[in-house]
Amino acid sequence: MTAQTSTGAVPQGGAQKPATRARRLAPEVLAARVIAGDRRAMAQAITLVESSRPADRPRAAALLGALAPAAGKARRIGLSGTPGVGKSSFIETLGIRLTAAGHRVAVLAVDPSSARTGGSILGDKTRMERLSRDPAAFIRPSPAGRELGGVARRTREAITVVEAAGYDTILVETVGVGQSEAAVAGMTDVFLLLLAPGGGDELQGVKRGIMEIADTVVINKADGATLPLARATCADYQGALNLMRRRPGDPEGYPCALTASAQTGEGIDAAWETVTALADWRLAEGWQEKRRAAQAHAWFRAALERGLLDRLATDPAARAELAAAEAAVAEARLPPDAAADALLARLALTFRPD
Repeated sequence: MTAQTSTGAVPQGGAQKPATRARRLAPEVLAARVIAGDRRAMAQAITLVESSRPADRPRAAALLGALAPAAGKARRIGLSGTPGVGKSSFIETLGIRLTAAGHRVAVLAVDPSSARTGGSILGDKTRMERLSRDPAAFIRPSPAGRELGGVARRTREAITVVEAAGYDTILVETVGVGQSEAAVAGMTDVFLLLLAPGGGDELQGVKRGIMEIADTVVINKADGATLPLARATCADYQGALNLMRRRPGDPEGYPCALTASAQTGEGIDAAWETVTALADWRLAEGWQEKRRAAQAHAWFRAALERGLLDRLATDPAARAELAAAEAAVAEARLPPDAAADALLARLALTFRPD
């Protein structure tokens, strides 16, 4: 059975609404089916954890709690890059090689959503047609929604689902390139930045922020007439990386730049060996454990902030307080910081037990 996905434009809310069958299953039953490797159950579980409906969150939390003991053992790799660099082609070529070597690969590809309609194309199954037919691969596109950097709000929870199902390699593909892509680095073990051949202007155009979080820069499309340009671009980026301050958790030689071609396959194995060498070193030296603990803490704080905003949006009394504070700011009766402090102080009273 191939990945449960859609290639048509899908409204964000519709994409997140749980399937009827998933709603009927008890969380522990759905979790058992996921752990057993049931692909339909995986798709249903991810749909549930992606749901933005408040009524679905308790069931999603129970499901994730049941899956947690079976998760956490996979290698999590984040990938981003400039538009048109060939991220999907790179992932497909890499994924096919990994499954041929005995790995089970899950691709969580986050597609851009329309700011006006909330719709998303969700076309990664089409772009990765060969990989989508591979029984050892699972592709799940999700709409980015309004999340920073194109990372779907529940992507981290989707990682838990596919890990619990026994997938040992998780590839998280994100939209675009920029400082906001720190979001994907905050949920993966190694972060790859894919770029196209062409130094100079492109080197100036890539923000320093994303260069600072990249573990490996891969110059894709290093084939044919563009090969010399790809090699020159790689040298430019390696020089830029050498000028950056060495980060905690990096062995000698990282971060690094290399060339590859998704079309010919040249350099794909070397890129993966570079990734695995770094991941193995971080695991052996205890950096992966520290990294994941820091990521969990950051995502807890983010969930707390989202929960507060959700309460402001859904609780009638809190919504009225929010509207009053917004009006005071808009009418210049209060500065934004003062209005926020006053609102938080009033909300704190409502949170206290009687």
